[in-house]
Amino acid sequence: MANSNGNRTNIPEARGALDNMKFEIARELGINLKQGYNGDLTSRENGYVGGYMVKRMIEQAEQQMSGK
Repeated sequence: MANSNGNRTNIPEARGALDNMKFEIARELGINLKQGYNGDLTSRENGYVGGYMVKRMIEQAEQQMSGK
């Protein structure tokens, strides 16, 4: 049976921080992400935001593990 976590956050308290990161990255990329419906954005634009979120989380984890 497949794991169907969907958009659920493993740590619910982190939801706000993840949302803030998402909007910050979208702003940095010049993508007009807004609260609520964003169906007017392309898959590519949404993918950029998600990809950069993952990249930033990996960088933060690496910094944490290296003690910086």
